[in-house]
Amino acid sequence: MVGLMGRVTGTVGPGLVGEVIVRVRGGAEHFLAYAAAGKERIETGTVVMVVEYLPPRTVYVSAAYDG
Repeated sequence: MVGLMGRVTGTVGPGLVGEVIVRVRGGAEHFLAYAAAGKERIETGTVVMVVEYLPPRTVYVSAAYDG
């Protein structure tokens, strides 16, 4: 899971439990998401990278940047 890219489907930020969709096992699955940097706010539609995975359905994410 760590290192996979996904897209935010529910805003991730301080005091919020967001949601991301990640391609895994030939399909796509939704995970509860928290920001890896505690005060970071990540809006819906942003491409993110999974930084940490806590089974069964929780991930910590960071916004992915090209460049």
